[in-house]
Amino acid sequence: MTTDHAPDHPPVAAPLGDVTTERLTLRRFRAADAEALAPVFAEPAVWRYPYGRGLTAEETATFVEKRVAGWDAQGFDLWVAEERATGRVIGFVGLSVPRFLPEVLPAVEVGWRLHPDVWGRGYATEGATAALDEAFTTLGLDEVVSIIEPVNTASVRVAERLGMEVVRPVTVPSTPERGELTALLFRRRAADRPTRRPAPGARPPA
Repeated sequence: MTTDHAPDHPPVAAPLGDVTTERLTLRRFRAADAEALAPVFAEPAVWRYPYGRGLTAEETATFVEKRVAGWDAQGFDLWVAEERATGRVIGFVGLSVPRFLPEVLPAVEVGWRLHPDVWGRGYATEGATAALDEAFTTLGLDEVVSIIEPVNTASVRVAERLGMEVVRPVTVPSTPERGELTALLFRRRAADRPTRRPAPGARPPA
């Protein structure tokens, strides 16, 4: 049985849950997360693409409200990313609906934004890998996209490490907060996932 869905995203097989990876706790957004995320989102580097600046505390609170609403309405959305070793909130990673680019809808996008002082540790790839795994198993999606500005070379490299391929260039419509953008549409299909081979000597299931 699939959950209810809006025309802007595919149906999902089951609601998404929280996930723990080797180094990250990835969990559903809560309204109280605005306080912990405010200093992360205030860093200009976090939102350099597409805004060229950090977010205000009010903008962060609005972002969190949208994530909470997304979880309630869709059964999935972005996760808050916490560093397991410290318990510190370092940003977000996960799945969302790319409503800012109507031409690709219905669709689900994988994305990430982390505090600059944890860049280079592989956290974005680790969290996004977990998100893709959940997208293709728990949610039962056939494909996941990512929309990335080509000048954002760090995120382009993450997409490539995730096994995503470029489909085509896209033009993202302007909003009151930013101008029109040129971006690349990346895609990963469930059918492209490698098939796990049984260990040597393993018996097939009865």
